[in-house]
Amino acid sequence: MAAVAYAVVPAHAAKMGVGCSGPNLTKTESAVEAMADTEVKFMAEKEISLAQDAMLNGKMGACSAHLGKAAHASMAK
Repeated sequence: MAAVAYAVVPAHAAKMGVGCSGPNLTKTESAVEAMADTEVKFMAEKEISLAQDAMLNGKMGACSAHLGKAAHASMAK
């Protein structure tokens, strides 16, 4: 089941327009910083950290997946 989720999330992130790039990372990080301190914000911050790590390691699919999760959380505010 987890394999299916990992296969679908990067495609979903791509549809949302959250590709793994410096500008998208900065934009998402700014949106998360503007959120109130809640459990959702802390989860989004963790996803951004994981996205940055994946980006630095050249794992663009994983980066997009984590960035997409953070972006989705920032829209839920």
